Amino acid sequence: MITLHPKAFATAVIVLSAVFCRAGEPSALVTNLEAGRKQVVVAYGTSLTADGAWVGQMKGVLDERFPGLATVINSGGSGQWSEWGVRNLDQRVIQNNPDTVFIEFSINDSVERFKGSVEIAKANLETMIASILQGNPGCEIILMTMTPGDKHPKGHRSYRKDIEAHYEMYRSVAKQKGLLLIDHYPNWKDLQKKDEKLFLEYVPDTIHPTAKGCAEVVTPVILDALGIEKAVIR
Repeated sequence: MITLHPKAFATAVIVLSAVFCRAGEPSALVTNLEAGRKQVVVAYGTSLTADGAWVGQMKGVLDERFPGLATVINSGGSGQWSEWGVRNLDQRVIQNNPDTVFIEFSINDSVERFKGSVEIAKANLETMIASILQGNPGCEIILMTMTPGDKHPKGHRSYRKDIEAHYEMYRSVAKQKGLLLIDHYPNWKDLQKKDEKLFLEYVPDTIHPTAKGCAEVVTPVILDALGIEKAVIR
């Protein structure tokens, strides 16, 4: 069991104001699980999903709260961006017939070597959303912003450009389409500003959170946004 660091807990409370949820309602995922309906959840994104501890931590809570009802599939691709997301959507997402899909590609859409742009990323994101809903109109799609990826002496070697603009695009698309957005970025920036030492403990390269970083900063916010309260993260 993970015990929340008091500073991280305070930051996690702040971020709740940055979560856009439709009229404060619980997610369709939790509503269906509470009704006893089996659900398939697909997490789709970059290495922050493929290797992200939050996926397993979320699965653990769902298994504990709703035994035998939730199937969680991690379809993330390490080092990938939304062009890859579009190309692999059918095989890695749609063929699983998901009830809920988490999407996060903006951290890598802003990687300079891909030579992308906010406009390209937006077109790719909207293509993924439309393709998922075309065959499954009832699928719940959840967008997520992630870590800062700043230039830092201890930071990751890949330079990220216009990351705030990419995250703002996710916010705009979520609002326009009425999707749930889980906005982790302001939370991480707040922690980075208030306690850089703790921030680097949780995100040593400013991009990839450790398991503890997920358990203290990422996963609690996801669970709260879904409508799951007082969860024990293991």
